[in-house]
Amino acid sequence: MKPLHISEDILPIADFKARASEVVRRLREHRRPVVITQSGKPAAVLLSPEEFDRLTYRARFLDAVGEGLADADAGRVVSDETLGTLLDDEFGKHEP
Repeated sequence: MKPLHISEDILPIADFKARASEVVRRLREHRRPVVITQSGKPAAVLLSPEEFDRLTYRARFLDAVGEGLADADAGRVVSDETLGTLLDDEFGKHEP
């Protein structure tokens, strides 16, 4: 994600309502998030669909890595040989 430009990427909600189409178009062109404020406080952040997908993919990946590390720390692992046997039993022996 590109860094936020304070002067361009923080908008009061009234400005967003008046210029929503332009804001969304700029969002996709500049690939930066837009912060919408309400009563002077952050109320929402707009992201392009591509940026949202990238962030959620990254979060899922990091969660999976964390789960894997927790499994390894807890001893919930199998050797390569055991894994090969389990896979052969489940899917049949694979001949190269």
